[in-house]
Formats: sequence, C-alpha cells, structure tokens
Amino acid sequence: MNSKEKQSSILLVDDSTTNIALLEAVLEDKGYQIVKAQSVKDAFASIKKKIPDLILLDLLIPKISGFDFFEQIRNDEKTKHIPVIVISALSDKLSETRVLAMGAADFISKPVDIQYLTKKVDTILNQER
Repeated sequence: MNSKEKQSSILLVDDSTTNIALLEAVLEDKGYQIVKAQSVKDAFASIKKKIPDLILLDLLIPKISGFDFFEQIRNDEKTKHIPVIVISALSDKLSETRVLAMGAADFISKPVDIQYLTKKVDTILNQER
C-alpha cells in the first residue's frame, strides 16, 4: 500500500494465539496497525487507550463472551460507531443473524477465507476516511 494519511488500526479480539498470529501477519502486511487482545478485559483496556478503526471479534472467548463484549461496545457512545467484523467457529445461522442484527459489518466463519477478509477490511476502512 502506498502512503496513507494515517495508518488504520485494527483491534483483534481472539483467545487463540494461532488465529491472532495469522491475522496479524496478513493485515500488517497490508499496512494496518494491529492491536491484540486475548480477552474482553484486554480489549476494553486497549479501547480505553485508543479507539480502533475496526474490531475483528471472535465470539468464543472465555469468561466474557464476544456477544457480551459486542453488546457493551454498541451501548457506549464512545465506541458504538466502530465497525465490527465477527470471525467465529460458531457457524450457525442463529449466531450470524444475532450479530448482524446487533450491527456487525460482517460475519465470517472459521476457518477464515483470508482473501475475503482482507477485501472486506479494505472496503470498510476505506469507507471510514
């Protein structure tokens, strides 16, 4: 990618270090700044420091679920505008319908189609400018 006015930041919320490493490598290669959180607590701490331009969210996170995290950020004035792409092993229609109704930008089932994901991320972040 050529020079941008500002590098878009993406918050990756996933308890799997393997998933984070894969997505981080792919997205950093595309020129995005990646912030990692392996728990909802870490995700909130990160958002407090800096509001990301996009959140990639796994739903199956220990302690506090991705659904609860998503609901909390949607109910907060400071974070409700952040686009969220849900990436989950929960590939049932009910979960997909639920997060899309909550305002998710997309629902992507694992294993992730990297080409589709990067295209979706590029589309969302280029609309944000």
